[in-house]
Amino acid sequence: MLALLSLATLTLPSHAQWSWRDKDGRITASNLPPPKEVADKDILSRPKVDSKRSATAAAAAASAASAPASSAMAGKAPLDRELDARKAAAEREQAAKTKADEERLASQRAENCRRARAQQASLDSGQRIARVNAKGEREILDERALNEERQRAREVIGSDCR
Repeated sequence: MLALLSLATLTLPSHAQWSWRDKDGRITASNLPPPKEVADKDILSRPKVDSKRSATAAAAAASAASAPASSAMAGKAPLDRELDARKAAAEREQAAKTKADEERLASQRAENCRRARAQQASLDSGQRIARVNAKGEREILDERALNEERQRAREVIGSDCR
């Protein structure tokens, strides 16, 4: 009878998902996570999760580490924490997308600036400048057309070269 009782108590913690050592040194097993007061080093076992859940848990852990309100998240229900984690991941993704767009725009402005400065230098060099008109004919720019091109180049330099 004693062997059966000890065997039953040994299998009991294996059914539990969580086990931890409390402040008095006693080992506790439960299907609920340990209280907040239990240090991470005192948690002996955690629930096993499948790969889909582990990716969600990793995202939740990353957002909890980066979020200043991680202590507020600890008191929330698991669904609320997952929703908050997804929301934080979406916000990080949007921020990364916005940053990439800003970098692309800055790169385009730098290229426009470089081209406008080169155009300005060509126009100021005094050499003859020609372009092809709508009929496909080559025409040499007169002083009025050169001044218009200089003005366009200055506008681009003013807007894109900062």
